[in-house]
Amino acid sequence: MERYPDGARLEKGPGGLERLALHAAEGEALVYLQGAHVARYQPKDEKPVLWMSAASRFEAGRPLRGGVPICFPWFGPKAGSPDAPMHGFARILPWALSAVVREGDGRLRAVLDLTAEAAARGGFPRELSLSLAVTVSRSLRMELTVRNVDSTAVTFEEALHSYFAVSDVRQVRVRGLEGVPYVDKTAGMARRPGEGEPVAIAAETDRVYVGATGTVTIEDPGWRRRIVIGKSGSATTVVWNPWIAKAKAMPDFGDDEWTGMLCVETANAMDDAVTLAPGASHVMTATLAVQAA
Repeated sequence: MERYPDGARLEKGPGGLERLALHAAEGEALVYLQGAHVARYQPKDEKPVLWMSAASRFEAGRPLRGGVPICFPWFGPKAGSPDAPMHGFARILPWALSAVVREGDGRLRAVLDLTAEAAARGGFPRELSLSLAVTVSRSLRMELTVRNVDSTAVTFEEALHSYFAVSDVRQVRVRGLEGVPYVDKTAGMARRPGEGEPVAIAAETDRVYVGATGTVTIEDPGWRRRIVIGKSGSATTVVWNPWIAKAKAMPDFGDDEWTGMLCVETANAMDDAVTLAPGASHVMTATLAVQAA
């Protein structure tokens, strides 16, 4: 039987899906092997940082609703392939747990892999291998590495599609995207200039901020906290909330749950898609931390 360091345990979750429970000195997390999906992160003595829908399906081959799904190697629908899975195949395939390490300061670090061969067994192209390293401490760090194992250059999109728990999405403000232009997916992919004020959510919101490389902060006055989302290797930030009608239309999303969540996604999508040379690697990281407001 595989042995893991203190604070790490492989267990069965809802639907029989395997997940890794990580209890570090300053925080805890749950990571499902299907999709390398971080479903929970909670710093010590804080409210949960990530949101999961109570209506999420926990079924093999179906994406989980909430947490941090990995969108790869395309974002949204695949161009020219309406039957391809939305947001790619990485979030619906089983990943392999390759390492769990407890570091000297009490942090826990887990590494999960989705090889090109595993993608091919799932019926998908075998040009790119993926690895996700999850480090749990007072903050949560996710490091997504993509390797081109093909003999030609390959272009892909990717996102750490993070769902954040908030007290009331109508009251929060998102800072760090002022002046950054965006694509408005609720308005037929219209291109909008950057706005001078922090982002406020007052209707269905689905914005792809292109050329957005900076740190973003969710200010939540109801819970008197800020969630700081730092990143590297990412040129896109996506902000999404389904609002009333779209929430009701989604079978794995509770009708009234939209008020308690906001997606702020670390990504490379659309204009910022990545092209990798043969044998090359690309690393994208997101680091989530909570501060008192």
